[in-house]
Amino acid sequence: MPLLSTTLSRIKPSPTIAVSNLALELKAAGQDVIGLGAGEPDFDTPENIRAAGKHAIDAGHTRYTAVDGIPELKAAICDKFRRDNGLDYTVAQVTVGSGGKQVLFNAFLATLNPGDEVIVPAPYWVSYPDMVLLAGGTPVFVTASIDAGFKMTPDALEAAITPRTRWLIFNSPSNPTGAGYNRDELAALTKVLLRHPHVWVLTDDMYEHIAFDGFTFCTPAEVEPRLYDRTLTMNGVSKAYAMTGWRIGYAAGPQELIAGMRKVQSQTTSNPCSISQWAAVEALTGTQDFLAPNARLFQRRRDLVVSMLNDAEGITCPVPQGAFYVYPSLAGCIGKTSPNGTLITDDESFATALLEETGVAVVFGAAFGLSPHFRVSYAVADEVLKDACARIQRFCAALS
Repeated sequence: MPLLSTTLSRIKPSPTIAVSNLALELKAAGQDVIGLGAGEPDFDTPENIRAAGKHAIDAGHTRYTAVDGIPELKAAICDKFRRDNGLDYTVAQVTVGSGGKQVLFNAFLATLNPGDEVIVPAPYWVSYPDMVLLAGGTPVFVTASIDAGFKMTPDALEAAITPRTRWLIFNSPSNPTGAGYNRDELAALTKVLLRHPHVWVLTDDMYEHIAFDGFTFCTPAEVEPRLYDRTLTMNGVSKAYAMTGWRIGYAAGPQELIAGMRKVQSQTTSNPCSISQWAAVEALTGTQDFLAPNARLFQRRRDLVVSMLNDAEGITCPVPQGAFYVYPSLAGCIGKTSPNGTLITDDESFATALLEETGVAVVFGAAFGLSPHFRVSYAVADEVLKDACARIQRFCAALS
């Protein structure tokens, strides 16, 4: 009898984590490697948030809490949604998990039956389809090409909906592309959803506060209030507050759904880290003054990376509206051979050769569902980005 379940055969390990781990291993072995795979800010958690975590330890907040969050954090989340998004929720409509990934997974486990479909715009964050598969659902991919600005069109959404559609998962600004939907673009999608009342909306708003060039973030239930009763609005403190390791994500939605997600969490992790919860209270209720300067820092890095990658032969790099990723096309490199003799047949062979021959680690586009592309995280220091992009330029120039 096989030890492992057949469920595991439906999924794969996270490619982004694999790339980051490989870069760390190569560095530890003494190789000159620049890792551009990790999706986390490179600066410290703000001092006031760290102080709140330390105070939580000293105050003895180190025991079990309510399964899906302390009342103080849920109240802070309600205030955040009201303040930033114009959405009114009660604490009974809020759930807190160990990161946004757990919140999404709880939602799928609580709602999906075998054969239920989840619409996933591609390119997508690598974990979306695997979470759907683990929960017994079927991911249905809708391609959002570079020519469409990596944005799903209303017609494409309409064509993807079937009687088995349970969810649309929606991420703006996007990982991996940084593409953001403005209010008019989002309103056009919500019009389609209003025609299909059986389709629920699961938003991933993690990059809400990392937006550029005057782009104004908006979320589906904010744009179309008639979707409020069938929308789960998910967010977290990981990206904007540089708290990736603290592992706090949260969401708000209909009370029945939240209760189902709480039941799932009660039989998996139980409560998120108590100390992290108190730090997250401070993140959401304390000063927000660092958000705008941090966004400007990322915008400067974006401009640097976009400019240098567009100067690389065979590379086309669109300008994203937010997050801290670019998703350039390497179509002009396909069919060429690297200096060490690797034939570039696809984005995976490009990324492999780039790492082996230059020491730059990126994530190949097939992992995100759209080729031939690769993802660069520019959440690293400017000088590191300049070095990495210069290596990519030399690598591309040497292809023959």
